[in-house]
Amino acid sequence: MTDVVLFEQLECANGKHIGVATLNAERSLNALSGEMIESLYPQFKAWQEDDSISVVLLQGAGEKAFCAGGDIVKLYNEMKTHPGEYAPGIEEYFTKEYRLDYLIHTFNKPFIVWGNGIVMGGGLGMMVGGSHRVVTESSRIAMPEISIGLYPDVGGTYFLNKMPDNCGLFLGLTGASINASDAKYTGLADYFITADKKQTLIDQMLTVNWGDTIALNHDKLNDVMHELELESNTQLPVSHVRANKAVIEHVTSGETISEIVNAIVTVEIEDKWFNKAQKSLKHGSAISGHLVYRQLEVGKQMSLADCFRLELGLSVKCGQHGEFQEGVRALLIDKDNQPSWKFDSIENADTSVIDWFFAPMWQAEEHPLADLGQE
Repeated sequence: MTDVVLFEQLECANGKHIGVATLNAERSLNALSGEMIESLYPQFKAWQEDDSISVVLLQGAGEKAFCAGGDIVKLYNEMKTHPGEYAPGIEEYFTKEYRLDYLIHTFNKPFIVWGNGIVMGGGLGMMVGGSHRVVTESSRIAMPEISIGLYPDVGGTYFLNKMPDNCGLFLGLTGASINASDAKYTGLADYFITADKKQTLIDQMLTVNWGDTIALNHDKLNDVMHELELESNTQLPVSHVRANKAVIEHVTSGETISEIVNAIVTVEIEDKWFNKAQKSLKHGSAISGHLVYRQLEVGKQMSLADCFRLELGLSVKCGQHGEFQEGVRALLIDKDNQPSWKFDSIENADTSVIDWFFAPMWQAEEHPLADLGQE
């Protein structure tokens, strides 16, 4: 049985160590399984408390993907076992995943995420929490949940709201794929370093004189990464999001979700990236569209911990409702790309159904993530 995550501690010149975690499921594009989460969480906790560990690096095996998302097929099987009802495996998976994401966000040492290749869904949930988030020339990042009847979870309520110019709402509604420049522009990444420089980064980190002052260690790592970014910048791709900034602001300026969706899908523009985003929204779930819009509205002033608490309720209900199961069936199981969505348009969606998704599942003190942010 191959380890789903490989752990290694590299000794630096001054005796400190770098903790390296590698998602080891190359064939599934390092999809984040429950077993991976159960390996990562305790190891990260241990490294956080180990004074000899100065920096942590999280990466994916192979060159194709850091992590292409959650273990959606396993979640599908859990939903199929509990059709139209509460599925305990759904709650268990998302509870563990959000705890892991929160730990990365609040990690008290420099935490590097090497976001090479595909970074989607659950992969982005881990990447966005890092203190030093690296993208490369092959980075392809998306929250494409509208295509499977879900919504941008893993902290999307928090980080999509932090993006400039209503980009978060646009990316959440369309599931549009973005590149390294887009990731930097929207605040999902910190550094652009070409993939061939990863070993150079590691080699240089091994020579750094890491100390016991965390803020200084952050600065030392910044210096190393800044130099490598300067050497990489000639390969930085053009930002699709920045190029379409004006039209994104225009189409997302409506007063209601129906106005916004109608504006996105009807605006005439000759841009392949934007046109692909329009197509994804047209074929996506109307329920997902409503969930995206409302999660960002209600989450505007929420803390990160409260965003995860909100999302756990939404995700458990997505597992119960049936839209998520149908979306996964059409895209990944039967692969007919013909999902039978509950509603044929945003306008025709029953708002009482959307209200049900946002109705609290637990009393505050009984919430599975009640202790998040209070440890």
